[in-house]
Amino acid sequence: MTVSEKIPNAMAEIYSAITALTDAFSGKYLNKEYATVVRRVIGALARKRPSPLAKGKAHVWAAAAVNAVGRVNFLDDPSQTPHCKPKVIYEFFGIAESTGQNKSKEVRDVLKMGPLSPEWTLPSRLADNPMVWMLQINGMIIDIRQAPTELQELAYEKGLIPFVPGERTG
Repeated sequence: MTVSEKIPNAMAEIYSAITALTDAFSGKYLNKEYATVVRRVIGALARKRPSPLAKGKAHVWAAAAVNAVGRVNFLDDPSQTPHCKPKVIYEFFGIAESTGQNKSKEVRDVLKMGPLSPEWTLPSRLADNPMVWMLQINGMIIDIRQAPTELQELAYEKGLIPFVPGERTG
C-alpha cells in the first residue's frame, strides 16, 4: 500500500495538490529520495485528525514540508548533496520567508521532527545518523553498533533499528 492509498478520501485532493508542488521542487532542486520523504511528511499530516492541511494554501504547506525535511537532513549545508538554502525553497513556492518558517515549525511540531529524527532521515543517511543507533538498555543509553551481534539482531527484530550494522551491503 502506498502513502497516497492510506490518505482519507476527504484529504486526497489536498494531498495530491501539495505533492504535485513538492515533486516539481524536488525534481528541480533535490532528488527522488527527498521527494519520497516529503511525500511521507505530507501523508502523515493528511492522516492527522483534524488535519492541519485542511486550512491554508497548498503552496505554503508544500514549502513548509520541504523545509521541514530539509532541516532534519541539513539541506542548507553546502557540504551535502543535494543542498539548498531555505530562501530558494520559499522563492520557488512564492511565499515570504517568515510564512515558510512559521509553517515549517508547525509541521515539525505536529510530527515531532528534530535534527536527525530517524523517522524523517533520508534512507541513504540512516547509517550515519547517530540517533538511529542510540537505544536504552537496562536504563543506559548505548550505541547499538558497539553491542554484540545477537543484541543488534534482537533490536532489528523488534523494529528498533533499520538494519543490523555490518550486514548491510551498499
